[in-house]
Parts: sequence; structure tokens; C-alpha cells
Amino acid sequence: MHEPQDPDPGTEFDEPGVATEGDGSVGYRGVTACHAVGISYRQLDYWARTALVVPSVRDASGSGTQRLYSFRDLVVLKVVKRLLDAGVSLQNIRKAIEALRSRGVEDLAGITLISDGTTVYECRSPEEVVDLLQGGQGVFGIAIGGAFKEIQGSLSHLPAEPAASGPAEPVAASGSDPVGDELAARRARRRAG
Repeated sequence: MHEPQDPDPGTEFDEPGVATEGDGSVGYRGVTACHAVGISYRQLDYWARTALVVPSVRDASGSGTQRLYSFRDLVVLKVVKRLLDAGVSLQNIRKAIEALRSRGVEDLAGITLISDGTTVYECRSPEEVVDLLQGGQGVFGIAIGGAFKEIQGSLSHLPAEPAASGPAEPVAASGSDPVGDELAARRARRRAG
């Protein structure tokens, strides 16, 4: 049988599940973290013991002490849970989190992670996505709307031809270059004649 231990000196409990250290920082007990994130206490304990998400306010230091998680820790826990829910293996989640930490990314709140259920990508900008499981290898995304607008802009000053079969005079796009139209007309006459 264990005797109840007094909390650390300088630790006050303002409300259930939340502890305030003497320096004013706030921590959330494991049970509170589990409810906030939607995971079991067993998962939380395993992730802390295997150093996937270690509580940054206070880690457990023997029997009777409680881990205290910061708000940012809870955000990381939620990200891990969402990746698990998306079908990413815990092993791949661990690799992704370690890749971010090794690059010195401490504040994960400003990052967008994308997953296809197998791998985890970090979205740095609309044009830059990094595969965290392949050593930070860059991949690229194509914004279809952006490509659509680029093509529209390019075609606005280029000639177009009617879709009807047979030789026909090229149809100029609005605002097109008259020199380009003249060259297209010469080519069409040569093909016809």
C-alpha cells in the first residue's frame, strides 16, 4: 500500500485536472489530456514512455507523481490521434514527428500536415509539400485552379482555330497579335494550295 504523497511544493490545483506551477505556467493532468484529445490513458502513457509525446510541463518522476501536459503538448497529441485515425501507422507517425523535431520545428501549431493514409507530408506553402518519411524529400502539388488561370492568360493573346474539320482560316483570339495572325493565314494558304 502506498501512502498519498503531498504535491510538489509550489504546485497549486485551481480546478480538477489543471495544475498551476509556482511560476504561473499551466499544465493538464493525463486524465484531462485524454478527455481533451479523445485517447485512452493507456495510449497517453505509452506515447510518453516511448518519447513520442513527452509532457513539457512536468514528466512523471516515480510513483505518485503526475505528468503535466502543456497546451502545445495537447495539440501534438491531437495531431498524432488524427494521423492514427487517417490510417497512418504509429511507426510512420513517430518518424514524421522526429523529422520535424530534428529540423528544429518546436511549434507544430503553425504546420499543416497532409496524409494519404500511408505517408505524412508537411505543407509549407501552396506550392511546397515535403514528404517527412522520405528524409524531407520535396514533392510538388499542382493547383488546378492556378493552372486554369495561367492557360487562360496565355491563350488570351494567341490564335485559335475552329474545331470544324477541313482547312479554314485561323480564328484570332481577342487582342491577339496581328503579325501572328498573318503568319497563321500564310501557313493555312500554303496547306490549302
